[in-house]
Amino acid sequence: MTSFVTGVVQRRQALFLVGAAMAGGIGRAIAGETKATTFSFEKPEGGVLPLSDYADKPILVVNTATACGYAGQFVGLQGLWTRFGSRGLMVIAVPSPDFGNQEPLDGVAIAEAARKNHGVTFPVVSKVHVKGPSAHPFYRWAATEKPGSAPGWNFHKYLVARDGSLLASFPHTVDPSDPRIITAIASQLPAA
Repeated sequence: MTSFVTGVVQRRQALFLVGAAMAGGIGRAIAGETKATTFSFEKPEGGVLPLSDYADKPILVVNTATACGYAGQFVGLQGLWTRFGSRGLMVIAVPSPDFGNQEPLDGVAIAEAARKNHGVTFPVVSKVHVKGPSAHPFYRWAATEKPGSAPGWNFHKYLVARDGSLLASFPHTVDPSDPRIITAIASQLPAA
């Protein structure tokens, strides 16, 4: 069932891009006119997490790996979620095997490990590729929106603005508690 849902989501997103390309060129379909809220991620327990559910809210999308040396950043991400979630921030962990296969787990085991080992309560979606030709459509879109900002390792952070555009990109070396991330998130939230 999981493979079927993944296939349906990927086909729907591919058809959107093909239709947009026919209507006005693939460059316009991907760059500038497509919003993050057109994409979805598969949930490990089944079903889909559409980013459209978070329209008009900032979304921090982070490629993660439970066996990575940067896995301690889960705690910082949880801190952001705790601090800003009630004001509208959505944090989404996107497990990926792309960097040294440091995500050895699959399915719900990934979310369970993040919860048990790091106290994560924000959504953890199913494992996907985040780079190269097999990259999830969100990551292909983000790489087009901010050239040169594709993930270079686990815990790369993309901040989607309230309007669905890609506001910022932060490499794995930028901790979630970094003032640049906090300032960017705060700029998208209503006053406390």
